[in-house]
Amino acid sequence: MARIPGVGLAKGLSVTLRHMLSKSVTQQYPEVRPDLPARSRGVIGLVEENCTVCMLCARECPDWCIYIDSHKETLPAPEGGRPRARNVLDRFAIDFSLCMYCGICIEVCPFDALFWSPEFEYAEGDIRNLLHEKDKLAGWARTVPPPPAHEPNAEPPKELAAGSRPTR
Repeated sequence: MARIPGVGLAKGLSVTLRHMLSKSVTQQYPEVRPDLPARSRGVIGLVEENCTVCMLCARECPDWCIYIDSHKETLPAPEGGRPRARNVLDRFAIDFSLCMYCGICIEVCPFDALFWSPEFEYAEGDIRNLLHEKDKLAGWARTVPPPPAHEPNAEPPKELAAGSRPTR
């Protein structure tokens, strides 16, 4: 196929000229926060009441950056029953210096205890400060926006159901 000399050059110069003449857009980031798209991934939030200490998130994490400690607590027996034991969460921490933000922990959680929060401003001067405990993770769970509306007659979103459950 024969090429016409200068056609590719003219096309490239026209694109360059068009961008040179268009108005620049400057983001005033520290003063004006950006409008993030819905369901943006920022940091992982924890709904502590939903965590049953099943350890699925820690086992499935490819970076091994989730640390969970718990103890067993015996609940009194109901009338005519036997006492039940349940796990109580003592420590839930995520080391964000190791985390690769893959979201596997959120996907495998069967009890909807982990969610993506849109918060992204948690930089630290010292890498050791990126180990975040359950109190800080619970604070980010409160910043999770409600999901987009479901179709009519659909079940309510799990984020709304998780927030309306009474604490134990």
